[in-house]
Parts: sequence; structure tokens; C-alpha cells
Amino acid sequence: MSADLLLDCRGMLCPRPIIELGKHLAEVPVGGVIAVASDDVAAAVDVPAWARMREQEYLGAEPAEDGVPVYSVRRVS
Repeated sequence: MSADLLLDCRGMLCPRPIIELGKHLAEVPVGGVIAVASDDVAAAVDVPAWARMREQEYLGAEPAEDGVPVYSVRRVS
């Protein structure tokens, strides 16, 4: 999946990946996709929960070339 913005949050522990996601969401146009590469295991739960609470669309996760999960969120509003 192609993202309008990819945040490299490798090495950041909870809650930093979610803080970065919230901080940068406005940089993506409505309808655009922001992606977070995170090796923090909590991100698998945190990113979908954040998207749901912020009424954004969680699109799922795919592995990056190095195997790190990349979580994608479509900006709805």
C-alpha cells in the first residue's frame, strides 16, 4: 500500500508511535494515508485503537522490507 506520509518509529516505545501519528496526521490530506513503521509490539493494538477513537480508518498492517510492521491509517476528517 502506498502512503502519503511514512513515519519511521522504529525503536520508539509506547506511546511515542501514537504521539507521532497524532502529531503528523494534519500533514496528510483528507482521504490520504499515513503509515507508521513500528517495532513496538504495543503498536499492533494502539494504532487501530487510536484510529477508532479519532474516527479515522485503520487500513491494516503490512511488513516493511526489514520485516517491521507498517500500520496504515486513512485520514477521514
